[in-house]
Amino acid sequence: MKIAQKFSHLNGEEYLIVHHNDLYQEIKDTIASISADKFRTKFSKEIRKKGHAILSPIELNKEFNFRFHEKGWSESRYNYYITLNRELMEKSVSMPAKEQKEFLISNGEDKPIYSYNQTDFVKDKIAVEVQFGKYAFVAFDLFVKHMLFYTGGVVNLGIEILPTKAMQKQMSSGVAYYEGEVYNVMRQGRSSPPVPLLILGIEP
Repeated sequence: MKIAQKFSHLNGEEYLIVHHNDLYQEIKDTIASISADKFRTKFSKEIRKKGHAILSPIELNKEFNFRFHEKGWSESRYNYYITLNRELMEKSVSMPAKEQKEFLISNGEDKPIYSYNQTDFVKDKIAVEVQFGKYAFVAFDLFVKHMLFYTGGVVNLGIEILPTKAMQKQMSSGVAYYEGEVYNVMRQGRSSPPVPLLILGIEP
């Protein structure tokens, strides 16, 4: 597979090149090492594609998982406690979860709600999400997950790998695609979401 398009938000790619160019190359090599045609294992039931062999998101995800884990990337989990008090939230968000809980209780939160988020691959504070799911999953990655990991000090950069429209046409309908998601980010303005991102559009 290849990187067909890329979008750098808040100097995401520039940060990667300057500080972690070796990891950037590792990501490129991982993408290039995967042959998409091996994963045309799903047969469409949709009227316009009925009976055609299309790319399987599940099988592609498994392959990306294998390739990234092979290179030492691992899943990361960020644990935190919820408060609706903005001042307390801003003070506690960068604390470890245990300290967050103690801090919130000591400031009048009787029963802080525990929650967590996890990201697919993290290495040297660089997070990578490979997303072949529905539109809502990508929005959650870009506007919630990457931002939460960034503000919590877990990562310095979020990378989202998406199929381009050309690749999405070879999959089931409803799969998010690069052009649409980059448009959504651009529409929010130059500083939203407030986290450095690199969005990569891949295709066979």
